Amino acid sequence: MAEPTVGVPIGADYPRGSSLPFPLGVRSGLPQLPDGDTNVSVFAPGLVAVDVFWEADGSWHRRHLTDGHAGIHHAPVPGLRYGARYGFWPQGQDLPGEPGSFQLLLDPYARGIETAPGPDGGQLLFSVHTSPKFDWGGAPRPHVPWRSSVIYEAHVKGLTMLHPEVPPELRGTYAGLAHPAVTGYLRDLGVTAVELLPIHFHTDEPHLQDLGLSNYWGYNTAAFFAPHSAYATEIARRRGAQGVQDEVKAMVRDLHRAGLEVILDVVFNHTAEGRQGWPALSFRGLGEGTYYRHDHEGRYLDVTGCGNTLDFSEPRVVQLALDSLRYWVNEYHVDGFRFDLAPALARGADHRYDRRHPFLVACAADETLQSVKLISEPWDIGPDGWQTGNFPPGWADWNDRFRDSVRDFWIADQGTLHAGGQGGSVARIAGALAGSADLFAGSGRTPLASLNFVTAHDGFTLRDLTSYNGKHNEANGEGNRDGSDHNRSWNHGVEGPTDDPDVRSRRLQTARNVMATLALSLGVPMLTAGDEFGRTQRGNNNAYSQDNEISWVDWNLDEDGRALLRDTRRLLRLREQYLRTQPFHFPADSGSSHLLWFDADGQPMVPEKWEDPGNRVLQLVIAAANGELAGLVVLNGHLEDRQIVLPDAAALRSSGADIGPGRRYEPLFSTASSVDRRGSRMAGGDRDRIPANSLAAYKLSGGPAA
Repeated sequence: MAEPTVGVPIGADYPRGSSLPFPLGVRSGLPQLPDGDTNVSVFAPGLVAVDVFWEADGSWHRRHLTDGHAGIHHAPVPGLRYGARYGFWPQGQDLPGEPGSFQLLLDPYARGIETAPGPDGGQLLFSVHTSPKFDWGGAPRPHVPWRSSVIYEAHVKGLTMLHPEVPPELRGTYAGLAHPAVTGYLRDLGVTAVELLPIHFHTDEPHLQDLGLSNYWGYNTAAFFAPHSAYATEIARRRGAQGVQDEVKAMVRDLHRAGLEVILDVVFNHTAEGRQGWPALSFRGLGEGTYYRHDHEGRYLDVTGCGNTLDFSEPRVVQLALDSLRYWVNEYHVDGFRFDLAPALARGADHRYDRRHPFLVACAADETLQSVKLISEPWDIGPDGWQTGNFPPGWADWNDRFRDSVRDFWIADQGTLHAGGQGGSVARIAGALAGSADLFAGSGRTPLASLNFVTAHDGFTLRDLTSYNGKHNEANGEGNRDGSDHNRSWNHGVEGPTDDPDVRSRRLQTARNVMATLALSLGVPMLTAGDEFGRTQRGNNNAYSQDNEISWVDWNLDEDGRALLRDTRRLLRLREQYLRTQPFHFPADSGSSHLLWFDADGQPMVPEKWEDPGNRVLQLVIAAANGELAGLVVLNGHLEDRQIVLPDAAALRSSGADIGPGRRYEPLFSTASSVDRRGSRMAGGDRDRIPANSLAAYKLSGGPAA
């Protein structure tokens, strides 16, 4: 090792302008420093003094960091150039070996992470100093408004590993996701944003390594500023952390050029350091008493189920998250974030969720974050952990109430009815269609705060919801004990794959019902990659450790898959036609609504019909912001065909619609029929037949009946 460079003694006055406590991390080119010096600053409240080690010219160097104040250690470092690997170590503590042969403490603000073989077959991680320079080529950010947004949740690797039109060397990479074959497909499908499972650098938990598996989903973050290197192409990885960083930026640039926004799934609730007492990677060695949440006896307080919880009652932890978010917006041009287990980020010193927590207030007040989409997963496993609808204005919440209501009405209830039982009423599915006012209206939010989804990465795919009564997670190596046992699924009479044409037809119709409800509900829809054509995970509802064909999207579509894809495209276009002029607010009173509800006889719904489980037919007339009627959606949740009466002018007026005579209904779409009835027209008061277990959509227009 090279002769250590001696730093300014701890406690002494450091020369004016020699280094700064802020910004935290490693920064070159600051005007306060001499040319060639790099500012190094780390928040390490658990250490009296800190050394930084860095690699240059084939050898490792060391410098003492001056303790500025309040746990921040900093110093100017000559020779820590772009591309250099570095790490921290407690000053005065014996080194386990030569630097580079053991795990130095990672910089919480490291812009890049590189790996190297470690002792006993393990892996060492090194922070890397990277340059922010990148040619964005003038690619504009799409700035898609919430009301026009359709989100597509995908895994960087899994989306393209099996894609036949993506070159083999790009499959499973950032560059592969931005390939024209993928961006063109997504635009043609009708989505406006890709929501990527975590791309922050993450590690695999020890129990997965023992099983020969990996954390495929990536919810085990080790560095909040560095992209995960394994998703980069081989060419980029050869360039090191800088190459990985540049490839991620190129992905965002090319997605923007295609008109697609990029939303990152971020995991600030816990870190990869796991349980108390496990080896330190970064935060634990720098000051676990401050970074992590503890109970009154000094034990980790875990509201994540992952071994630790970052303590967002600490200002520097809040700053870490905010600095990371701003960095990804400013330096990577991302368009939004989905926050994993978001209540954990808004728990105060009393460990309770606070809707006005400083982190949430800061997000609302921050000029950079005001311009991007903020999406919460509004639950964790701590006290009062379910907070759907309780995040502040400006946020959208993953709406699990929508998910459960749609699954119950179209899937679980159908299984119950086929078994001779009784399904639920239309009340909950109506609430889902209406934007879940019961959750969001009281908190001053709009239907756009409802991020509607029926499936996500966690749980069954849409195809598996219709193909399995129970989970089949044996591949995870946990004896099928992991994953949810309450899926609201139904296999339509056969568990798993089948060649029975009747079963397959009924499964396909159920999938159409779900897609149609997702597309035509108020709120913001989110699709899970592959659901639009029936991707299966072979019944695995917790495929977090399956980096293989179980999780990868199979683009080899069968006839059913091609049919569902065609219908999904039609439905997303129909959504634009139905909902583009919606005011997207909840009515101030029951007498002013842009959603008008009718029963099978075309009469306004009355209370007793809302809660009657024997009534599973509902008609919804959608009105535009200007009062113009846009369309009609009819649901039939019975096992038999049902005849309906289309609402006439008198019924519409009695429900509050300002409408004259001459309106006509044009059939646009049915989940149960392949017959195209577009162009035919019916008048209010006419009868129509709605097939069993189906949804139908109509356009309202003027002109004579056919």
